Amino acid sequence: MSDVKDSNGAALTDGDSVTLIKDLKVKGTSVTLKRGTLVKNIRLTDDVDEVECNVEKVKGLVLKTQFLKKA
Repeated sequence: MSDVKDSNGAALTDGDSVTLIKDLKVKGTSVTLKRGTLVKNIRLTDDVDEVECNVEKVKGLVLKTQFLKKA
């Protein structure tokens, strides 16, 4: 598996915590994740540009790494 990097180029691994760098609307819901939201315990996927995570109201969410920075 190649290196998964956040928006600043820091390497991400399974179980890392990340912070959102912009407000993101979650498709299919009325939820908007605010900038600065801490997302704990991410899981890497087969795509180096995406990570899987659970947030307060949304389970099994897939986030693009370009909107994340390592906490």
